[in-house]
Amino acid sequence: MKASGIEAWMPQFDVSELHERRVEAPPHETYAALRRIDLAASSLVRVLFAARGLLVPRRRRAYTIDGLVAAGFTLLHERPGSEIVLGLTGRFWRPSGGLVRLTPAEFASFAAPGSAQAVWNFRVAPAGRGSLISTETRVRGTDAAARRAFRRYWRVVGPFSALIRRRTLALVGAEAERKR
Repeated sequence: MKASGIEAWMPQFDVSELHERRVEAPPHETYAALRRIDLAASSLVRVLFAARGLLVPRRRRAYTIDGLVAAGFTLLHERPGSEIVLGLTGRFWRPSGGLVRLTPAEFASFAAPGSAQAVWNFRVAPAGRGSLISTETRVRGTDAAARRAFRRYWRVVGPFSALIRRRTLALVGAEAERKR
């Protein structure tokens, strides 16, 4: 698959969520901040990750982009300075998450019934003298049962997921602007 960008990795989806923030720093500084921030530096994100079982308190893991990949996300695409796309496959509505670690090629062809796939991107673009950073999450179920299960789960988890994404953008913006 010659994929790039979130649109190429998941053009059709069941759920989508988009957040964006203006940053008073040039795109290259905003992108560098995105690559170096640790989401676990935010107590809100730590609490929400711990509640979902993604953060093990005794073994603090860095939740940078590379740390997320080490934790099970698949790096699907990176256009340095512009966009990163991460993927995750599993049964998110189960307590364990039922996560399946896949290569990008396996992610592209995955169709096991009863599962869902998520893509999560970060995009940085010029905006006046600064930049605009956005994050979009798209999810699709592999069949009708998975779509129903995910939608029930998302009704509860979706608002907390949105908090994580908005907090991530705030952390990136503060880090990029701090360097100014």
